[in-house]
Amino acid sequence: MATLRRLDISRDADKFLDGLAGKQYKQIVVKILDLTKDPEPHDSQKLQGYETKRRIDSGEFRVVYSYDEETVFIELVGKRNDDEVYRDLKRKG
Repeated sequence: MATLRRLDISRDADKFLDGLAGKQYKQIVVKILDLTKDPEPHDSQKLQGYETKRRIDSGEFRVVYSYDEETVFIELVGKRNDDEVYRDLKRKG
């Protein structure tokens, strides 16, 4: 049986998710929950310039996250066709 990781969602990601319509919210949350079982699914990509950060796409949205042995850290969620998610990531350090 696969080990499930805990989920830690940043305040910014939680705020973004709260503003979504039901269908979009469900679509992204399912993807996020799947990361607790497999933090490196086939459609995830490592972010260039970051040692531990990855991204996964869900419909028109992008989820930026990292993980360790026990926890998946959801750092940002944003529009896929908008580079603001990466600007926000740079601002956070």
